[in-house]
Amino acid sequence: MTDTTRPGTDSMLRRTLGERRIALVAWRLLVLQNAHPAVGAGVGGLSIYRNHPWRRIEHTMDSGRRLFFSDPEALHREVQRLERSHRRVHGTDRLGRPYSALDPAVRVWVLVTLYEAMTALGELSGRPLRPARLEQLYAEFREVCAAFELPDELFPATAADVPGYLRDTIRDTLEFTDAAQDMLFNVLARAPAPRRLGRLRPAWPLLRRIVGGFVTALTLADLPPEFRAKFGLPRGRAAAALSWTVHRGARAVVLHLPDRLRYRTGSDGQRARAARAPRPTRARRRDDRPARLAAFYHQVMDQTGDGRLTSADFRAMAHNVCWPLELDQAGEDAVHAAFDTWWQQLRAGMDADGDGEISCEEFVTAMLAGLDRDPDYLAAGLHVAVRAMFRAADLDGSGLLHADEYRALFGGSRVHPAELTHGFQQLDADGDGRITEEEFVRGFTEFFTVRAGSIPGTQLLGRA
Repeated sequence: MTDTTRPGTDSMLRRTLGERRIALVAWRLLVLQNAHPAVGAGVGGLSIYRNHPWRRIEHTMDSGRRLFFSDPEALHREVQRLERSHRRVHGTDRLGRPYSALDPAVRVWVLVTLYEAMTALGELSGRPLRPARLEQLYAEFREVCAAFELPDELFPATAADVPGYLRDTIRDTLEFTDAAQDMLFNVLARAPAPRRLGRLRPAWPLLRRIVGGFVTALTLADLPPEFRAKFGLPRGRAAAALSWTVHRGARAVVLHLPDRLRYRTGSDGQRARAARAPRPTRARRRDDRPARLAAFYHQVMDQTGDGRLTSADFRAMAHNVCWPLELDQAGEDAVHAAFDTWWQQLRAGMDADGDGEISCEEFVTAMLAGLDRDPDYLAAGLHVAVRAMFRAADLDGSGLLHADEYRALFGGSRVHPAELTHGFQQLDADGDGRITEEEFVRGFTEFFTVRAGSIPGTQLLGRA
């Protein structure tokens, strides 16, 4: 299949994926995908899902919008972006088996599980699609998959063949990987509060237990019977009742909603959001560098969420820089090389026991000592990475970051436009509507060096 004609705005595929109910089977989808040994190994070693599950989900949703709700050019760019990022995901798992995210069979599994999630939603809600509708949905789905240029023979030939493909893969290939178990039982139990929780943020520890328990119970009930049987995951009566109530109740509700509430995304994959006035800045106590550095360690640097810094965290940071930008291979390589330089500098000065890891205490102590000892301490590491970020985001090569380029670098669905505007204005020291490379570097330098927490550079992680 080589035709990459896009499904129409009102296509069955777009209506199904765009409906808000699809979120009910999202965790089920992630568990099935991560149960593939190659996916589980790649995610477990390099992914940010443990410490930043909301960001990982947002990346997946953003990618899905580009793939299924955009024009052919945007689809092609997204496929190329995925291939560049996945090219770095390879290695050997704990059993010594080689894996690669570019393995065609692995990529087909990830794609087909997305289609299967759409059909499962209908079955779980008591309204399974009829054979003709299944074939229509599958045909539209395969039109998008054609852009990946994967061998046709790896895909189920028809919609009717998908259930057999799923059963065979579960039986012959899937394992209850650490990543799948983590996703099912642990990730939500330790997830940080979502940015949009607002005034409910103080209640997040309690809400997290409720949300985590609900998602785990629903996912266990909704997983395919073959999967639950293979890995000894019983489906009790309470879980079955929960699944029946949630899915049928959600279907009954959405049928009465207007489209603007029923569907998450329009034909262009974007949603309009009202502007919101920036929140006032509150004064901070002075000399708060240790707390600020510790926050930077946990919120920004420890991407894998395991409480220590390794080379995997710096690869993940570089990936997050490249993800929203339209970079070629050379551009992405430059960003990754810069973050590796930063890692090597930190490891040389902070890894006291030589175990290839840096704890938060080691990071904060060594960083403060280095800053106090050497005014140019940041130039050999952090500045290399920051300058690479600036040059990657400077898409027009002007040597300046304009507001749209800044938004492309730091934006995304997880950041409100008002926050982006505030951040841009804070770094735009002379107020000319543009950020120079030196202004950009100065903002990060101030974050690490200034003792008082009231100037622009100290607000990189958001306002207090």
